[in-house]
Parts: sequence; C-alpha cells; structure tokens
Amino acid sequence: MNQAHWHLLFNHAPIFGALGGLLLLLAGLGWRQDAVLRAGLWALVLAVVAGLPAQLTGPGAAQVVKDMPRVSQALIQHHAQAARLGYWVLAATGTLALLTLLQLGQQASRARQLVWLTALGAALSFGLLARAGNLGGQISHPEIREGFGTPDEL
Repeated sequence: MNQAHWHLLFNHAPIFGALGGLLLLLAGLGWRQDAVLRAGLWALVLAVVAGLPAQLTGPGAAQVVKDMPRVSQALIQHHAQAARLGYWVLAATGTLALLTLLQLGQQASRARQLVWLTALGAALSFGLLARAGNLGGQISHPEIREGFGTPDEL
C-alpha cells in the first residue's frame, strides 16, 4: 500500500469524529446527561488522534497523485491548506474538550458553558474538515468538480 492508500483510509476519521462528537454533545445538552456529554468530548479527542495519520500521509499521497491525468497542483494545494486549517481547529477543539472534561469532573459551574463552546468548535471543525474532504475528493474524482468536462475545470 502506498501513501495515497493510507491517506484515504485515515482521512474520513476526523470528519466523522467531529460530527459524531458534535451530535453527542448536542444530545447530552438536550437530555442533560453528563455521560453522553463525556462521550462527545472523548469522541472529539479521539478525532484529533485519528486525524494525525491523515495529516502525516497527506504529503506522500500528493506525491503519488501529482502526475496523474486531470490532477493539478492547485487542487492539491487547496485541499492541503483546507485540511491543515480544519485539523488545527479540530486540535484546538479537542484541547478544549479535555479542559471541559476536567471541569465536568470538578462539577464546575462554567462546565456547561465550555460544553457549548466545545460544540461550537466541533461544528466549525466539521464544516472545515468536510470542505477539505470535498476538495480532496475533487483531486481523484473529477466528476464532482464544478465545470467537469469543461476546459476550466482545472
């Protein structure tokens, strides 16, 4: 297996981890269930860890696909920039999730506010990572590019 294959195996984990964490946080807030909140917070921490291999295999994957037909350096760069931004926002959200777990454990009064802030970070992370995933998909799936089949698609 080459770096592109490994990258494709790992790159969905942070996207769906952010979404799963967000949904669990919202459910925990709605149901007022600390166990569900904790599950959502841990899901975000795990999404950061699971996203690291996707980040590390990205440059190798770019090397594999850079000379393929209908692949441009611009497509690769847009995807890489979007993925870095999304991952760093996710990493910040995961760090906030750890802080929130500590606050929940101490029954701190501001814990619920931190949960809401973490949920906001998870929503932003999911949006940014989903965009990065879409841009990555356009690299090897020209049929999803806007203008597919036209001279300006690249």
